[in-house]
Amino acid sequence: MNSADIKTDTKPMTIKLAREITGHTSGLGSPSKMPGFSTGLSATFCKVGAKLAKIPGSVCSDCYALKANYQYPSVKLAHARRLAALRHKLWVPAMVRLIEHQTDPEVPYFRIHDSGDMQGIWHVLAWVRVAQALPDINFWCPSKEFGMIQAARAIVGGAWPKNLVIRLSTPMVGKAPNAALSSKGPTSTVNVSGGAQCPAYTQGGECRDCRACWDSKVPNVNYPAH
Repeated sequence: MNSADIKTDTKPMTIKLAREITGHTSGLGSPSKMPGFSTGLSATFCKVGAKLAKIPGSVCSDCYALKANYQYPSVKLAHARRLAALRHKLWVPAMVRLIEHQTDPEVPYFRIHDSGDMQGIWHVLAWVRVAQALPDINFWCPSKEFGMIQAARAIVGGAWPKNLVIRLSTPMVGKAPNAALSSKGPTSTVNVSGGAQCPAYTQGGECRDCRACWDSKVPNVNYPAH
């Protein structure tokens, strides 16, 4: 079934309705650095990240998503709207419709959370359902919510979509993931040697042809502090 055929109680899932349900009233985000589209929440809503932000030397202590453009009232309002929308009973089909509509088949990549993080196991499972519904689109999500991710993986089991890569982000700058964390899936680090090094900061702040973040076969991606 095409997502456009999904109906609410009274009407079909139009793009306008999908935007209203998901809180993306102006459509999905389009980060200039990377391919495809994205969605985000305020970093102030992060569970683990909000605690790490208070710890010097953590990857969240100088979070880019807690300053600059992210502090504009319009951005804060949009983030709050998207947070409230997560609990809508039609959030999953609405997000599927929106992503399917905006994604170019030639650029089948989507970033979950260019700011913010998962809000609960239920939130992770919602994205699992979105990825399952869109198998031709590659999803990448950085997350520090290790417990939520592992709990969701246990629930989903072998049905975990291959096109959904959630990278567990190490909490401290300069610290490589330990064996326990690496065993739970792909990871990401900040200011660590080894692994795939993000090339964006040597090529005008853009991914260009690099897709390491979306590749489950890349065990760790390292980013310079920014």
